[in-house]
Amino acid sequence: MPAALRVFVVLLLAYFLSYFFRSANAVISADLQRDLGLSPAQLGLMTSLFYLAFALVNLPLGSLLDRYGPRFVHPALMLVGAAGAFLFANAQSFEVLSLGRALLGVGFAGALMGALKAFSLWFPPHRYATISSVYVALGGLGAIAAATPLAVLKEALGWRGVFSWGTLVIVAVAVLVVLLVRNTPPGVALPRSSAAGGSATVWRSPAFWRIAWLNFVLGGGFLAWQTLWGGAYLYRVRGLDSLEVGNFLFVFSLAAIFGFFSCGLLADRLGLSRVYMGASLVLALAVGTLALWSTMPDGLLYITYALIGFCGGFNILSLAQARLIFPPELTGRATTAVNFMGFIGVFLLQLGMGVVVQASGYPLALAIWFGLLVSAVVLYAPMLKTGS
Repeated sequence: MPAALRVFVVLLLAYFLSYFFRSANAVISADLQRDLGLSPAQLGLMTSLFYLAFALVNLPLGSLLDRYGPRFVHPALMLVGAAGAFLFANAQSFEVLSLGRALLGVGFAGALMGALKAFSLWFPPHRYATISSVYVALGGLGAIAAATPLAVLKEALGWRGVFSWGTLVIVAVAVLVVLLVRNTPPGVALPRSSAAGGSATVWRSPAFWRIAWLNFVLGGGFLAWQTLWGGAYLYRVRGLDSLEVGNFLFVFSLAAIFGFFSCGLLADRLGLSRVYMGASLVLALAVGTLALWSTMPDGLLYITYALIGFCGGFNILSLAQARLIFPPELTGRATTAVNFMGFIGVFLLQLGMGVVVQASGYPLALAIWFGLLVSAVVLYAPMLKTGS
């Protein structure tokens, strides 16, 4: 196997697990509420802690990846995630469950960022958007596994059994990363930043904030819906059982994979900013429709879920765009800063939806998300002039 392909495949295994564990609560939410007596607000807070921890780790992660590379940084974090899966599997209280969920977020904080750092060195720049989107698309199979297959698996093992076995799988993949991944191709040195203020350069850039706010609202909302509220909505508003919920989430996640696959190819041919803007507009329309029409027929609901999933998958373009507008020595810091904003978005939107749902219901929560999407599209619009 060519070395670049080996690096891609091994890192992909870790990203598959990241997507599986972040998405699992959408299917097991009813079990968690029943077994531990969680309220909607507690469910939202506990689930969102994955993303808060994930985002906070991204603050130092960019510098660590730029300095040391992903080979050891990423698997070291994964071992923390394995401890989180073990705690989650054995939790008897909201507090322990929350700690386990947060540690899982720490554990997978390097799954995407570490890979993007490696890909910036293992693959040519003009293929970066395509490689990144294919990587995220294939990793998104973890969300597929956390839909109908997880619904079936938890019936056989119980949700605690799924997380217990998951602990061992996380450790095994971490070992593979150490053994089989190299930071750079042979003869290529890891680039070092000569600017002490590299992170400040990123955070002070107006272009960064246009990209980051759209990722906050689009990427954050997409994952908040995929990994919790999209399933909880189907349970509470539509009255579906776990297998039916799994089927809707399967369609959502499958559509997201098609979005991940196609967005890089479209961006390389039509322009990244133009493609990202178009997907954002379609997603906003789908969310607005869901907010106004909760009684739509199942067939239209499947289409709406598929549109949100497909267009939500285009959030990976925010990372590719950050890679393009900042120099190579700032790749880690630029992409992790954008990723930080996206996952802070998941945390706040997932938590905020729980509070709004508990107080006023799903239509208002969806309407707020729609309004935020409109604001992000307006702020992002000047990026169309860059031609990137």
